[in-house]
Amino acid sequence: MAQNNLSSVTEFVLVGFTAHPDLKIPLLLLFLIFYLTTLLGNMGMVLLIQVDVQLHTPMYFFLSHLALLDVCYASVISPQILATLATSNTVISYTQCAAQFFFFTICAGSECFLLAVMAYDRYVAISNPLLYTVAMKPRVCWSLVLGAYACGVSGSILRTACTFSLSFCEDNQINFFFCDLPPLLKLACSDTTNAEITIVVFGNIVIVANAVVILVSYLLIIKAILKVKSPGGRAKTFCTCASHLTAVALFFGTLIFMYMWSGSGQSPEEDKVVSVFYTVIIPMLNPLIYSLRNQDVKAAFKKVTGGFQVSRTCRPEG
Repeated sequence: MAQNNLSSVTEFVLVGFTAHPDLKIPLLLLFLIFYLTTLLGNMGMVLLIQVDVQLHTPMYFFLSHLALLDVCYASVISPQILATLATSNTVISYTQCAAQFFFFTICAGSECFLLAVMAYDRYVAISNPLLYTVAMKPRVCWSLVLGAYACGVSGSILRTACTFSLSFCEDNQINFFFCDLPPLLKLACSDTTNAEITIVVFGNIVIVANAVVILVSYLLIIKAILKVKSPGGRAKTFCTCASHLTAVALFFGTLIFMYMWSGSGQSPEEDKVVSVFYTVIIPMLNPLIYSLRNQDVKAAFKKVTGGFQVSRTCRPEG
């Protein structure tokens, strides 16, 4: 807590859920189910891609890293929510808040870049199918993934340094359920103009730049699909992109609402709902989105589970 007017804040109080104490137990159970489902779905996807040779392609390589990011994404936020709801301890230290913000922005930034990489991968696969394996060699795939992570880390360092270089004085109550940028900026007692300009401009550039890459990739994909003579062939080709488009729409839609439209009139309660959606719900939904209409994933799952059932039912003689 702040000690007099001259001391700085050493801890924050997360008051995002305190307005509804009667919902504490239902929310605890709900978020626990969400988190466990996220871990099971995403780690299951990673393991499935690793064990099935048919899924050892660039597309599923990128998908496995998206699943890992979603696990990290949810693990930065959900344990904090669960601990707060279970113990009613809403206090988080300054250092813990900065660490949570740092790792959260790494995951969010890296996922932005990775989704753009995945759009480029789909463009190469559809426009040049014969040269796809040549263009997307393992070395190229690793370079693209590591580049996405590097961009996420560098952006997180900038945003975290700008945010926590501000002064936080008397008010230390964050009207949110984790340490996010908008509520932290509202608490700062020093001039936030320069920090906000740097953070907002950089964040918007990241979102817009990746959105442009995705948009251009899909415009070229549509152009390539229209050249396919068979209607069935066009539909089948487009289906390979449907899951990625759904994930992009959900992720970028909520980011734009939360950060690019911040301050445009939405209430704190709306911000909380949107934040829960992209920090908790989307990481849980992504494995379902990518497997629901994906015949390769379904076939791999049946193969793995079928092999497991055979190994359990068959016993060696003697």
